[in-house]
Amino acid sequence: MTAPSITLTRLDVQRLERLIDSLDDTLPGVIALQTELDRADTVVGHDEVPADVVTMNSRVHCREEGSGKDYHLTLVYPKDANADEGKISILAPVGSALLGLKVGQHIDWPAPGGKTLKLTLLEVESQPDNGGVFPE
Repeated sequence: MTAPSITLTRLDVQRLERLIDSLDDTLPGVIALQTELDRADTVVGHDEVPADVVTMNSRVHCREEGSGKDYHLTLVYPKDANADEGKISILAPVGSALLGLKVGQHIDWPAPGGKTLKLTLLEVESQPDNGGVFPE
Protein backbone atom coordinates (compact mmCIF):
# COMPACT_ATOMS: atom_id res chain seq x y z
CA MET A 1 0.00 0.00 0.00
CA THR A 2 1.23 3.49 -0.81
CA ALA A 3 1.28 5.76 2.22
CA PRO A 4 -1.09 8.73 1.98
CA SER A 5 0.28 12.22 1.45
CA ILE A 6 0.76 14.17 4.67
CA THR A 7 0.97 17.79 5.79
CA LEU A 8 3.06 18.83 8.81
CA THR A 9 3.61 22.11 10.59
CA ARG A 10 7.10 23.59 10.83
CA LEU A 11 6.72 23.78 14.62
CA ASP A 12 5.87 20.06 14.87
CA VAL A 13 8.78 19.15 12.58
CA GLN A 14 11.23 21.21 14.67
CA ARG A 15 10.01 19.76 17.97
CA LEU A 16 9.92 16.19 16.68
CA GLU A 17 13.40 16.44 15.19
CA ARG A 18 14.62 17.63 18.62
CA LEU A 19 12.87 14.65 20.20
CA ILE A 20 14.49 12.25 17.72
CA ASP A 21 17.91 13.80 18.38
CA SER A 22 17.45 13.16 22.13
CA LEU A 23 16.61 9.46 21.72
CA ASP A 24 18.40 6.28 20.71
CA ASP A 25 17.88 6.18 16.95
CA THR A 26 17.74 2.38 16.93
CA LEU A 27 14.36 2.38 18.73
CA PRO A 28 11.65 1.27 16.27
CA GLY A 29 9.39 4.24 17.04
CA VAL A 30 12.20 6.69 16.33
CA ILE A 31 12.89 5.17 12.92
CA ALA A 32 9.19 5.21 11.99
CA LEU A 33 8.80 8.82 13.09
CA GLN A 34 11.84 9.95 11.10
CA THR A 35 10.41 8.15 8.06
CA GLU A 36 7.14 10.06 8.46
CA LEU A 37 8.93 13.42 8.81
CA ASP A 38 11.04 12.67 5.74
CA ARG A 39 8.03 11.86 3.56
CA ALA A 40 5.92 14.95 4.37
CA ASP A 41 4.61 16.45 1.13
CA THR A 42 3.83 19.82 2.60
CA VAL A 43 5.22 21.72 5.59
CA VAL A 44 3.25 24.82 6.62
CA GLY A 45 3.21 27.39 9.39
CA HIS A 46 1.09 26.49 12.42
CA ASP A 47 -1.35 29.24 11.41
CA GLU A 48 -1.74 27.76 7.90
CA VAL A 49 -2.50 24.12 8.69
CA PRO A 50 -5.99 23.02 7.57
CA ALA A 51 -8.38 22.17 10.43
CA ASP A 52 -8.83 18.61 9.08
CA VAL A 53 -5.13 17.67 9.39
CA VAL A 54 -3.67 15.81 12.40
CA THR A 55 -0.99 17.79 14.24
CA MET A 56 0.70 17.14 17.56
CA ASN A 57 -1.81 17.33 20.45
CA SER A 58 -4.76 16.88 18.05
CA ARG A 59 -7.72 14.83 19.25
CA VAL A 60 -9.01 12.58 16.49
CA HIS A 61 -11.87 10.20 15.79
CA CYS A 62 -10.95 7.18 13.69
CA ARG A 63 -12.50 3.82 12.86
CA GLU A 64 -10.91 0.41 12.47
CA GLU A 65 -12.49 -0.83 9.25
CA GLY A 66 -12.37 -4.57 10.00
CA SER A 67 -14.29 -4.40 13.28
CA GLY A 68 -16.06 -1.06 12.85
CA LYS A 69 -14.70 -0.02 16.25
CA ASP A 70 -14.30 3.72 16.79
CA TYR A 71 -11.34 5.26 18.59
CA HIS A 72 -10.96 8.75 20.02
CA LEU A 73 -7.23 9.40 20.37
CA THR A 74 -5.01 12.34 21.22
CA LEU A 75 -1.56 12.45 19.60
CA VAL A 76 0.99 13.43 22.28
CA TYR A 77 4.69 13.53 23.08
CA PRO A 78 6.00 10.38 24.83
CA LYS A 79 6.03 11.99 28.30
CA ASP A 80 2.26 12.64 28.05
CA ALA A 81 1.23 9.22 26.71
CA ASN A 82 -1.54 7.46 28.64
CA ALA A 83 -3.40 4.65 26.88
CA ASP A 84 -6.23 4.68 29.45
CA GLU A 85 -6.98 8.30 28.48
CA GLY A 86 -6.55 7.65 24.74
CA LYS A 87 -3.32 9.67 24.68
CA ILE A 88 -1.12 7.97 22.09
CA SER A 89 2.63 8.66 21.86
CA ILE A 90 4.01 9.95 18.59
CA LEU A 91 6.53 7.09 18.93
CA ALA A 92 3.80 4.41 18.90
CA PRO A 93 3.17 2.92 15.43
CA VAL A 94 -0.32 4.40 15.23
CA GLY A 95 0.95 7.75 16.53
CA SER A 96 3.54 8.35 13.86
CA ALA A 97 1.16 6.98 11.22
CA LEU A 98 -1.61 9.45 12.20
CA LEU A 99 0.63 12.53 12.10
CA GLY A 100 -0.18 14.74 9.12
CA LEU A 101 -3.17 12.70 7.93
CA LYS A 102 -6.21 14.47 6.53
CA VAL A 103 -9.83 13.50 7.28
CA GLY A 104 -10.91 10.71 4.92
CA GLN A 105 -7.44 9.19 4.58
CA HIS A 106 -6.61 5.81 6.06
CA ILE A 107 -3.54 4.06 7.37
CA ASP A 108 -2.48 0.49 7.95
CA TRP A 109 -1.84 0.02 11.66
CA PRO A 110 0.47 -2.84 12.71
CA ALA A 111 -1.31 -4.64 15.53
CA PRO A 112 -0.02 -7.23 18.00
CA GLY A 113 0.34 -10.73 16.58
CA GLY A 114 1.42 -9.54 13.14
CA LYS A 115 -2.05 -8.44 12.02
CA THR A 116 -2.55 -5.20 10.14
CA LEU A 117 -5.61 -3.10 10.89
CA LYS A 118 -6.95 -0.38 8.60
CA LEU A 119 -7.78 2.88 10.37
CA THR A 120 -9.77 5.63 8.67
CA LEU A 121 -9.55 9.19 10.00
CA LEU A 122 -13.14 10.39 10.40
CA GLU A 123 -12.64 13.70 12.17
CA VAL A 124 -10.07 15.98 13.76
CA GLU A 125 -12.06 16.84 16.89
CA SER A 126 -9.61 19.44 18.11
CA GLN A 127 -6.33 20.78 16.85
CA PRO A 128 -4.40 22.98 19.30
CA ASP A 129 -2.31 24.54 16.54
CA ASN A 130 -5.49 25.83 14.95
CA GLY A 131 -6.55 27.56 18.16
CA GLY A 132 -3.20 29.15 18.89
CA VAL A 133 -2.28 26.77 21.71
CA PHE A 134 1.15 25.19 21.28
CA PRO A 135 1.84 22.74 24.13
CA GLU A 136 5.07 20.81 23.83
